[in-house]
Amino acid sequence: MSIKMNIRDEARIRLLGALLKKRSVHPNLSELQKETGLHKATIKASLDFLQKQGVLVGYGPKVNFKNFGFKLEVITILQLDLSEEKVFSEFLTQCTSNPSVYSVSSIIGSGNWNMMLRHYYRDVESYHADWEKNFSKKIPGLFRLVKDRQVFYLAEPHYKESPRTNSVIELVLKEQGFG
Repeated sequence: MSIKMNIRDEARIRLLGALLKKRSVHPNLSELQKETGLHKATIKASLDFLQKQGVLVGYGPKVNFKNFGFKLEVITILQLDLSEEKVFSEFLTQCTSNPSVYSVSSIIGSGNWNMMLRHYYRDVESYHADWEKNFSKKIPGLFRLVKDRQVFYLAEPHYKESPRTNSVIELVLKEQGFG
């Protein structure tokens, strides 16, 4: 008898949670078995299934960027005139090639904001220098594209900071009645 797996079932969600534990950069079946209580064959089959379903897309270290001197996280919310297609294309190219920018998203909400950037920098001065050098001076027509800009510097103390994956796992466990 074969068991039909589901990405939202308890075993798969518990396994994803165990993968988030410290030092879990690559799946260690013995450690995952200790953490979840699942059989190694179930763990292996679940990992394969989660990868095939596109839920588990990779493994990697969790890095504290502050230890590398990047102590400033910046959120920039923009109101863009998307009719400026050529300038918008240049702007996106610059965003995606800039290593300080780690997220570029369209947003919908109150007001006229339609784009959000998330960045890491050493300090406020390096953020402003980067914006000037790589956006203001490199993109002709930037001031026609950007109608308004709000910049937020994430500051200490952080009252809650956990990986997005933890939140999704907790939400799914709660929805499914597992936790």
